[in-house]
Amino acid sequence: MKQWMGSIGFVASVICANVVLLPARAAEDSAIPNFGMDAAVGWVAGVPGSKDPIGDDFLPPPDGPGPVTSDPAHPYIDNQYAARNGIQPTFHVADLDSPILQPWAREELRKVNTRVLAGEAVYTPKERCWPIGVPGWMLYPVTPVYFLQTPNVVTLIWQEDHMVRHIYLTDKHSQNVKPSWFGESIGHYENGDTLVVDTIGLNARTYVDQFRTPHTEQLHVVERYRLIEDGKAIEAIATVEDPGAFTTVWRGMQRYRRVEQGPMQENVCAENNSGPFELAQEPIPTAQKPDF
Repeated sequence: MKQWMGSIGFVASVICANVVLLPARAAEDSAIPNFGMDAAVGWVAGVPGSKDPIGDDFLPPPDGPGPVTSDPAHPYIDNQYAARNGIQPTFHVADLDSPILQPWAREELRKVNTRVLAGEAVYTPKERCWPIGVPGWMLYPVTPVYFLQTPNVVTLIWQEDHMVRHIYLTDKHSQNVKPSWFGESIGHYENGDTLVVDTIGLNARTYVDQFRTPHTEQLHVVERYRLIEDGKAIEAIATVEDPGAFTTVWRGMQRYRRVEQGPMQENVCAENNSGPFELAQEPIPTAQKPDF
């Protein structure tokens, strides 16, 4: 069977190459923030100016309930930080005392923690090329996200594996939204610097974070992407509601730093994606028949 990502990289690269032309109308309207700018501009998750701009966990929100965090007894240490400091990296171990978790969700995380603490290499399915979902989209680290703004649709493209989200600039959701990996997202601009994205219709095959925190199909996420620091950074805040998995509405924050590394590169997840570890037991996605 052919791996399903076969021809997406070329198409995504061609689309991104046109970003300098397509957002022109948006750039002329002072009420619409320009996240695309030109084909060289992408955004990498991580605190601008930080020595550790990894971005694979949510930052605490400005106020109110926040996301699941690391167990204080087992802090998360990512590979880049570990390499710089000559220490051992670790996997995510969730704080089971998080007040946002319903009992069944806490139990699922307890099972994951047990596997990690037993020495198992536990990753999320995105490490095996599966879509990360929403709000997990905000936790793609290392490689940049590109914004393609047109009058009716904002397209977000993550360079690694060329995962794509479409945000439709309309006033309401469809009447019958069927669950999918990235759900149905509608958006609008606010205050000349913010893109607001409302997403429903998410399937339950993803996790909301790197701890493998589960959710149900009742998940409803509102993201706010705001340009800050004179366009050198983006502050993104996700408001997450799921009465099937969480005890309360909570928020998680992300920061992106602007990078100008040139047009999107082809970065295919499924190539050479194997090694000595079982990456959370998920197989790489494959098609049931050839693309062509």
